[in-house]
Amino acid sequence: MKKIVTIITVLISSMMIAQVPCSGGFAAGFPCSNFKLMGQITNAAMDAGGGNDSWGWTDPQDGKEYALVGLTNGTAFIDISDPTDPQYLGKLPTHTDPSIWRDIKVYSNHAFVVSEANNHGMQVFDLTRLRNVTNPPVTFTEDAHYNGFGSAHNIVINEDTGYAYGVGTSTFNGGPHFVNIQNPLNPVGEGGYALDDYSHDAQVVTYSGPDADYTGREILIGSNENAVVIVDITDKSNPQPIASTSYGNVGYTHQGWFTEDQKYFLVGDELDEFNVGFNTRTIVFDFTDLDNPQFDFEYFGTTPAVDHNGYVLGNRYYMANYSAGMRALDISDIGNGNISEYGYFDTFASNDNASFDGAWNVYPYFASGNIVISGDFGFTLVRDENLSAGDFTNSDFAIYPNPANTVLTISSNNTPIQTVVIYNVLGQQVMQYAFTETDSETINISSLNAGVYIVQINKTTTKRLIVN
Repeated sequence: MKKIVTIITVLISSMMIAQVPCSGGFAAGFPCSNFKLMGQITNAAMDAGGGNDSWGWTDPQDGKEYALVGLTNGTAFIDISDPTDPQYLGKLPTHTDPSIWRDIKVYSNHAFVVSEANNHGMQVFDLTRLRNVTNPPVTFTEDAHYNGFGSAHNIVINEDTGYAYGVGTSTFNGGPHFVNIQNPLNPVGEGGYALDDYSHDAQVVTYSGPDADYTGREILIGSNENAVVIVDITDKSNPQPIASTSYGNVGYTHQGWFTEDQKYFLVGDELDEFNVGFNTRTIVFDFTDLDNPQFDFEYFGTTPAVDHNGYVLGNRYYMANYSAGMRALDISDIGNGNISEYGYFDTFASNDNASFDGAWNVYPYFASGNIVISGDFGFTLVRDENLSAGDFTNSDFAIYPNPANTVLTISSNNTPIQTVVIYNVLGQQVMQYAFTETDSETINISSLNAGVYIVQINKTTTKRLIVN
């Protein structure tokens, strides 16, 4: 079946594809489960020989969503405000040479782009310029450039602090290179961290997890080829190592991501499937005590494909799984050592072998619930077919919207309701209510656009709200 699908994929290699449901395990010839295809744009349609990383931007002025997609020869910008008719707006060309490695992150309405191309540095692009594109595709120019490093494998940004971190550069032994981007058009280098050598990727957070010793500190978790390192980088002039840990059958410690409570850290190893021959492996660490991180357990997927980048949103872990496409894992029971596969959308239909073909990255953080997959095929936009209102229950709260009159009812069994705050997935507050300790309240949510929201009750309990 997959050989037939490959022929279909070749025939559409320079086309754009619109919405197709997942039926009988396929959507437009791509294997799928629980995810439907919203739209696609191939690399060829964007005049590129290949694709790699991706990220997203939501315009705070009108809520429009844009996909930012790395290509061999630059960075593509795609308007996905109509997800079934994505519009390729144009490209920011590479600063120097083409490269298969390009990485993008966003801060304060600006995109920051690095590449392993020689002397590429960090490009800065003002994303608000996308509002005024009238005759796409446009060839854009960068708005600023940082040359404190040349090539970089990756870039990490902590939006809370306004710092970018180039990793895998020729500076600081390949460790994180600190750049102050609080004024996006005037990036300023502020040193780096060299003690643990090369960082392939990292996550940087303003810590709010279970280890009270580090509350409010800026913490970097580095995926450093053969180990996971934890560093306090609050003081840029004096970063402090906290701990380093590893695991069995190390191939190449590639990338990792915190669960939302910052208790667990999920790690992907890019070479272990090649070296050992088991199915896709996700390594889970317990980071309850940052000074003493503990290996917790391993989850093995359903195929031998290689894992690349993965990100957590709520109780899901969205992984770019190369030849197996995007895999969505249910991590709701991770505390008991349980992970299961929820669904997938496979953009590389030929096989699920251990290889570097297929999906390079995923971006699951749009409020609409649409998810970007980028890589060999180009740009693919998918959506969970089961997104629906009313998936909130636990022992204390039952939260459910009524689609007939757009009223959200919040009921409490034993804890009086005092406050309810609703945030979008970017962490921006969209509604706030105060009550006089009642057991049940109703809230009119008719003003909410379709998308995914976080409902916080009494500043302690959070639930996810999906508006269709």
